Amino acid sequence: MHTEVHVHGTVLLKSGVSQTDIELALRHWFDYVDVDGLADARSAHQDEPGIVFDRRRRSLDICWTGYVGRNFQHSLEGAFESLSPYSEEAAAVEVSYYQEDGQDEHSWVFVGPTPESIRDMQRRRMIDDLSALLARHFGDAEIGEVTALVNQMFARRASDAPQDRTQVRSGGVSGKKHLH
Repeated sequence: MHTEVHVHGTVLLKSGVSQTDIELALRHWFDYVDVDGLADARSAHQDEPGIVFDRRRRSLDICWTGYVGRNFQHSLEGAFESLSPYSEEAAAVEVSYYQEDGQDEHSWVFVGPTPESIRDMQRRRMIDDLSALLARHFGDAEIGEVTALVNQMFARRASDAPQDRTQVRSGGVSGKKHLH
């Protein structure tokens, strides 16, 4: 059984990164979907650019949809772990799985030049998510309390053992497709 997946985000790259560097880093992903390189990394949806390396802006812009099986997430994580040394700063890349039964799954893959930068991006992403959720029922003061607690939790975790470079955070289940 194949599932539709959408991968969306932008990774800013260090100066001097070449297309060959990017293609080698993304090899796990490319091998999984059976493409040779960026020129072939087109989205299944005609209106999406796919995976585009913009040398002038030093960015990797991803708006790609494909049909994948169970091991795709592992391949994607391997690709982003290989991409991390080329990244200028941490980035969160959204991964959305659209199940046939309508129970969509959303997660994030994080990429960054250091484990610390990735943890900070994870923290910021979580605070954004929680703030949006809490804003439906609570004011700024209550949201600030939760934000302070999240900051404390991340500070504690930072003093623990190092984590993987590409942590995944599962999101909620949604019944709606939303690509952007």
